Amino acid sequence: MLLALGAVLWFSLAESVGIAKLAALLCIFGISALSCRGNMRAWRPLAIAPTILVIGMLLAAIETNRFDTVILDGPVTTNLRGTVLSREPDDKGRWRYLVEIVQTSEPRLRRSPEKATLVARSRHEPFPIGSAIAGKVRLLPPSGPALPGLNDFAFDAYFKGVGAVGFFYGAPRGAMDGSGDLSLSLQATAHLAALREAVGNRIRTAIGGDTGAIAAALVTGEERAISRETVETLRAAGLSHVLAISGLNMVLAAGTFLIGARTLLSLIPGLAAKRPIKKYAAAGALTMVFLYILISGGAVSALRSWIMISIMLVAVFFDRVSISLRNVALAALVIIAWSPSAVAGPGFQMSFAATLALVAGYARWREHRLRNADAKTSRLNLGRVAGPIVATVATSLIGGLATAVYAAAHFHRLPAYGLLANVLTTPLIGILIMPFGLFAMLLMPFGLEYYPLMVMGQGLDWMLAVARYVATLDGEWITGRIGATGFFLLAFGGVLLCALRTRLAVTGAALILLGGSSIALERQAARPSITISEDGQLVGLIAGEAIATNKARPPEFIFSQWQRALALDGRIAPVETSAASGVSEGGVERPPRTAKGSVDAMESAAKAAAALAAASPGAFSCRKGEWCVGRSREGWAIAVIDAPDVFALLCGRVDLVVAPTRRVLPACSSGKSLVVTGRTLRRTGAMEIYADPAQPARMRIVTSFPSTQRPWQQHRRYDWRSDTFSSEEAGF
Repeated sequence: MLLALGAVLWFSLAESVGIAKLAALLCIFGISALSCRGNMRAWRPLAIAPTILVIGMLLAAIETNRFDTVILDGPVTTNLRGTVLSREPDDKGRWRYLVEIVQTSEPRLRRSPEKATLVARSRHEPFPIGSAIAGKVRLLPPSGPALPGLNDFAFDAYFKGVGAVGFFYGAPRGAMDGSGDLSLSLQATAHLAALREAVGNRIRTAIGGDTGAIAAALVTGEERAISRETVETLRAAGLSHVLAISGLNMVLAAGTFLIGARTLLSLIPGLAAKRPIKKYAAAGALTMVFLYILISGGAVSALRSWIMISIMLVAVFFDRVSISLRNVALAALVIIAWSPSAVAGPGFQMSFAATLALVAGYARWREHRLRNADAKTSRLNLGRVAGPIVATVATSLIGGLATAVYAAAHFHRLPAYGLLANVLTTPLIGILIMPFGLFAMLLMPFGLEYYPLMVMGQGLDWMLAVARYVATLDGEWITGRIGATGFFLLAFGGVLLCALRTRLAVTGAALILLGGSSIALERQAARPSITISEDGQLVGLIAGEAIATNKARPPEFIFSQWQRALALDGRIAPVETSAASGVSEGGVERPPRTAKGSVDAMESAAKAAAALAAASPGAFSCRKGEWCVGRSREGWAIAVIDAPDVFALLCGRVDLVVAPTRRVLPACSSGKSLVVTGRTLRRTGAMEIYADPAQPARMRIVTSFPSTQRPWQQHRRYDWRSDTFSSEEAGF
C-alpha cells in the first residue's frame, strides 16, 4: 500500500523530483529505520513507512526516465514513413496501425515521436506486421483531460511509448525502401502481434459478428472489432469486465487445464500412486498461462492475473496454500516494481481491489467453515445444493462492492443491476465460455478448434442476451466526480478491512463509513459555472441540471465525459441567429460579406452585442463561423469568437472571451475581459470557472495543468520555431 502511494504521490507532483534527491531521502530514512534499536525499536515503523513511500517514488522516477517518450507538441500534416509494429481492425472495417516512425517530410518534424497510432479509413490491403508503410498523415498529440481531474490520455500514451495519434489521408502505401533494422525487442513485439492477429482472425472467422469479436477479445485482448453498441450494452449491464483478460478469465483457464490434466493423468494405471501428478498438472498449467499472457497484449489486469496464477501454481510445487493475501501482495509488488505508472490507472486499482476482497472473503469463509465442521449432515447436504448458488452471488457481490469506488472515481457511473447480470452470466463464463475457449486454443494447432468455438460462441450469445435484457432496465447510476478525500478513505478503509484479521479490521469499516459520508457531503458542493475544452472549441454553461453548449452537435467523446463528471443529463443547444444580409441554406447560415469578400466585423459585433443584451442565463446565441454569446448563471457575459476580426470589437464588452485560435490576437480595448485563447489552453488544458465564494462576482479558475513541467506535459511548452521549451506558465 505504501509503495503504491509513493508512486501515486510522485506522479501527482507539480514538478519532478530527481532520482538523486530521492536516493538521498531513501538513505536518510533507511538509516533512521536501522538506527531504531533497543528502547527506540517501537519507533521503527514510523521510520520504515516513509522509507517504503520514498522507494515507491524512486521506482516511479526510474520508470519515467526509462521511457523518455517524445510527445508531439501540436497538430501537423506531414508525409510519414515507418514500420508497422501491430495492427487491429475495428467494427467498421478500418485498420489501426501502431507505427514506428522512421522519417517525416514536408515538413520534417524537428521533434518527431518514435511511435504513433494511425487509423486508415480508406479500404486497402492491410499491411503485414513488420512491413514498411508510408502516406500523408494528420498527427495530433494525445489529448489531455476533458475536465480538470479526469483521465489524462497523454499520461497513458507516455508510458506506452506512443507520442502521437492520427489518421492517414487516403489509403497508406508501401514504402519502396526497407524500414530499417528493428531492435530485438521490437522484433519480438512484432512476432507476438502477428501471432495475436492470426489467432484473433481464426476465432472471428469461425464464430463471426460481435460474438466472434468478443471471443477473440477474451483470448487476444483485441477489443476494437466489437461494435460500440455492444460495448455500451455490456457496460450498462455491468459486464464490461468480461472483455478484459482479468483474474476470472485466467483462473478459469488455468483451473480447467489443471483439473483436466490431473484427471487425465489419474487415468494412467499406477501413475497417481508413484508420481505427484498434481505437480505435473500444475507445471502444464503454468506453461499454458505463460503462453496466454504472451498473446494477450500485456494489459495490467492480465499481467496481475498471470503473476497471481503463477505464484499459486508454483506454491503447488512446494505444497503451500495457493490462495492467500501474501500472493496478492507479491503480485502487487512485482507490478509496482516493474511498472509504477500502472498504479494510477483503473485497471490496476480495480483488479487488485476485487482480488484482495475475494481472497479475504474466501479466507474468512474457510475459517468459518472450519469452526462449524461438526454441523449436522442435513445441513451439510443443504450446503451442497445451495453452495454453488451462494458462492456465485457472494463472488459477484464482493467483487462489485470492492470495485465500486474505483469505477465511480474513474468512469463516474455504476450499473444498478450489475449484480443480477453477473449472477446470471458467471455460470456461462465458468462452464461454457472460458473452458471451451481453452479447448479451442489447445486444438487450434491441429486445425480442430471449430466445434469448441461453436460452444463458446453459444455461451457468449446467451451472455449477450442477458446483457441486453439487463441494459433495458435502465439502471445506470451517474455518480459524478468524487472528491480525493472520500476516495482515499474508502480505498484505504477497504484495504484495512480485507488485510487485518483482528478486531482492528473495524478501523477499515469506520474509514469506509467516513469516506462515504465525505462523498455525500461533497456531492452538495456547487458545480462549475463554465467549462472549456482543452482546444477551446467547446464551451459549456452550467445552469440547473443541463449544460448549454456553443455547438449544436458537441463532440461526443468530450461532452459525454462532461455529463458523467458533472452528473448532468440535459443539454441546451445554441440558438442560431439570422443575418439580415446573410443567406441560409439547409439551416446552415453563411455570414454576410462585403464587396471585398471579408466579413463585416462591425455589423457582426453589433449583432453579437444585441444578442447578448437579450440573452438569458444558461443559453448560447450563435452566428455560425463568427461568434457565440451567452450569460452564466451569475450573469457573466461570455463570448466565444471564431472570427479574429470580431475579437477586438467584443473582447472589452464581455466578462469572458474564449478564442480557440492559437494566433497572436490584439489587446482588448479595456481590461474588463478575461481572455482565454488556444495558446492559453495549450498550457492549462481544459478549464472550469467557478464563482469565488468570498467575492461571487469574481471568477475562480481551475485548470487541468497548474504546471506543465512533467515529462508527459512538457510538449505543451515546446515552440517548434525556436526548437526550445518555454519556461513560462499560463497565468490569469
